[in-house]
Parts: sequence; structure tokens; C-alpha cells
Amino acid sequence: MKDRAALYVVKDAEEKGLLQPGGTVVEGTAGNTGIGLAHVCRSKGYQLVIYMPDTQSQGKVDLLRLLGAEVYPVPAVAFENPENYNHQAKRHAQRTDNAVWTNQFDNIANRRAHIETTGPEIWHQTGGKLDAFTCGTGTGGTLAGVTRYLKDVSDGRVKTFLADPPGSVLHSYITSGGQLTERSGSSITEGIGQGRITDNLAQDIDLVDGALHISDEKSIEMVYRCLDEEGLYLGASSCLNVVAAKEVAEKLGPGNTVVTILCDGAYRYADRLFSRKWLSDKNLLRVIPPHLERYIVLE
Repeated sequence: MKDRAALYVVKDAEEKGLLQPGGTVVEGTAGNTGIGLAHVCRSKGYQLVIYMPDTQSQGKVDLLRLLGAEVYPVPAVAFENPENYNHQAKRHAQRTDNAVWTNQFDNIANRRAHIETTGPEIWHQTGGKLDAFTCGTGTGGTLAGVTRYLKDVSDGRVKTFLADPPGSVLHSYITSGGQLTERSGSSITEGIGQGRITDNLAQDIDLVDGALHISDEKSIEMVYRCLDEEGLYLGASSCLNVVAAKEVAEKLGPGNTVVTILCDGAYRYADRLFSRKWLSDKNLLRVIPPHLERYIVLE
């Protein structure tokens, strides 16, 4: 998913004349958009500088550096704090010649990527026979872009639902009609959940039909169920989406088709998701069904 947004925000900078040959792309990212940007920048001959919260997996940091990015893990602080990773990325671009901060959270070229690619793919691959779409969101680009496309092409028939982890304000915002921005707790998921309404999401948030709060307990159990029952080696963010799709399907009833996105594999998070110590530290070992504990292969 994130490589689509990465390509579109770089193309947007080129089209606006903000990025010249040999220039530098700077972004603040939890990792996956950065990986997409690394591929795009390598193919186009740009340097890439990434600022990311130091809470992200080492696997993401290592992969970004392997792909040629200059990576700065910084303390994870709220967006309102001037030391937030996004603000640090913006300042880096401002002090660098021929550099652009691609600003994935508020650059609506991100949303446009999914209006022009992901939404149409979902519609064509289902033959237009879908009833609902759901996914988690960080920048808001995927949810907003897909929602806009599916609402337009179906004349409003297809419903869309936000899937939200603990620690995010979006569930309360949508379910209260935009009156509340309560947040509590934190989540094991990386790159989803949000403390504000981004410009990407603001474009289409009024079209979203509802929101589901998905606990870490449900997400981590689904990691193990997808591996065991479907042979799918998925990260927690993807499995949050699977839980949400299941709950939307149960809400809508038999005969409805619900689409979600499997946006990350477990290989970047295996040292956490399949570690007995990590699961215990997060108080999540208790939710793994006994017959699935054989997949906990790391101590």
C-alpha cells in the first residue's frame, strides 16, 4: 500500500518543481512509507532521509538503511511537540538544498494514489459486488481515497468503516460525530492510529459510515489464527484489519462481501510477535490459544 503513496508524493513534488534531479526526499514515517520511498528514490536517483519514532522495529530501520536511506530514530513524542519526528523531518528539508519534505500525513497526493489505484482495483477485482470496506489508518490516505472512490462509483451503496487501535482518537471522533477526541492506552501496532485528523483524512471523513475499536488482544490472536488457519504470515496491522472485516461482516449479516487490506507481513516484526518474553511483557501471552502456542518459537 505504502509504495503507492510514496510514488505519488514524489511525483507531486516533481510536478510542482519542488524536487530537481539529484535532490533529497525527507519524510517522517513509522517505517513502511519510508520503505516505499526508498525504492522510489533509488529508481529516480534521489537521496532519502527518514525520521522515525524510536519505538519502531529494528527490522524496519535495518531495511531502510539497506535500501540506501539515511535514518534518524528519534524519541516518540506527540505531534504537538516540536521534536515530533514529522517536525524534525520538515526542518531537515528546510535546511537542505534541493530537498523536499513529502509530508505524507497532510499531502493529499497520498489520498489521490488510492482514488486512482487502490479503489479501482478493489471495484474491478470484486466485479462491483462488495458491500463494505474497512481498514486502519495512519496518514488517512488509504481509507480516505478508497472511501471516496467506492462511494462515488457505487452511488453511496458501499459502506466504509475505520478500524482503530488503542491510543488513537479516530474511533471516538467518528462515533461521536466529530465532537470527541478521546484517546487512552497504546498499541502494539505500528504506523496506524492517530492523534489528529490529517488533511488526507479530513477530505472524506464525513463519508465514513462508522468505526470499530480493535484491541491488541484481538489483533495478536488473529496473527496466530491467520498463520495457522490460512497460512498467512501477517503483521499486527494487517490482522487488526482482518478482525475489523470479521466484525463488519458479522454486523452486516450473511450474504455481504467485506473487503480489507493485508498491508504488512510478519517478517519485520517476528522478533516481537513470536517471542514469549515480548508477549509476556505486553500481557498478551494469555490470549494465544493453547493449540497455537507452538508458533511462539522465540524466547
